[in-house]
Amino acid sequence: MFERAKAILVKEFKQIFRDPRMRTVIFISPLFQIILFGYAANKDINYVPTAIFDRDNTAESRQLLRRFTYSKYFIPECYIFSEKEQNEVLDKGRVIDVIHIDRGFGRDINAGKDAQIQLAFDGTDSNTAMIVMGYANTIVGDYQYHLLEQQAEVNGWMKNSANVDLRDRAWFNGNLISRNYYLPGVIATIVTMMSLLLTSMAIVKEKEIGTMEQLIVSPIRPIELIIGKLVPFAIIALVQITLITILGVLWFQIPLRGSILLLLFSTCIYLFTTLGVGLFISTISATQQEAMMSVFLFYMPTMLLSGFAYPIANMPQVIQWFTIFNPLRYFMVIVRSLFLKGVGIDIIWIQLIPLLIMGLVIISISTLRFRKSLG
Repeated sequence: MFERAKAILVKEFKQIFRDPRMRTVIFISPLFQIILFGYAANKDINYVPTAIFDRDNTAESRQLLRRFTYSKYFIPECYIFSEKEQNEVLDKGRVIDVIHIDRGFGRDINAGKDAQIQLAFDGTDSNTAMIVMGYANTIVGDYQYHLLEQQAEVNGWMKNSANVDLRDRAWFNGNLISRNYYLPGVIATIVTMMSLLLTSMAIVKEKEIGTMEQLIVSPIRPIELIIGKLVPFAIIALVQITLITILGVLWFQIPLRGSILLLLFSTCIYLFTTLGVGLFISTISATQQEAMMSVFLFYMPTMLLSGFAYPIANMPQVIQWFTIFNPLRYFMVIVRSLFLKGVGIDIIWIQLIPLLIMGLVIISISTLRFRKSLG
């Protein structure tokens, strides 16, 4: 049995590495994707192109504007002088926000009255808009505290009131770098896509070129054919996750605090699900194009419901129930926990158990379906 399975395995490796395009897909494509996503999957807002609309033009308004422009976030792109220009720069997307200070701002400050400024911003991207608004509130709050200090110093007021000093501490991702959160998820999605695609298309390819019939009439049993077909792609997936992990750690400085061996072990368990689904897709597809479309049909909802980009807790309750049957959800938690938290198997076993159960069920159903299709 093992000799026949080994023969299929060797044949599969030779067939894979004989095709230059397949070698590119297996080794170059994942590295290219991790580099691309490493720079693109970043929600840190460090550059906010800003337009300045200062109708007051007093020392007080200029002082406040300096607090915006001297920060590392608000970069003045242009100075405007009318409401029409404000609408134009926002409509054309030249800036993300406009700081509008109306006449009388400095007079109100000196008179001890409430002074107002307007921050008009592009709300198309709600996440960016909320972050920009948070930056602006922090700067204005700091300016207001500065004014109170000046007033207390001029009037000789004693600072006898109690203050609350908030000292924050971020665990696991101390600098709150969004790339550290997203790149481990990208690694999980790449392994998912590649293992699904390679498994489903490789088996369908046998049907297209007419060699599946030769395998059926040969002495090779279905289980031997399945082992010989799936094991190479499992090995390739482990090599891929090792390469892209090394690239992520060395190139993007993503911390890997957990055990690489535990990561590979968890990947082996997860591969039961992806290889099983790929095997099932191969049994219902007649051509490689059909297999590819089926993979994408499965992959997109799997990725969207995994917690990769959108927190599962924010989804409707019914959708949250559906995510329980999504294996990528559990693997996503495992990968991020190993990278950022450095946890051990005593923590992630609660994710491994449902992943193992689903993997065994999926691979069993797919194997039975594949045996039936061969028969």
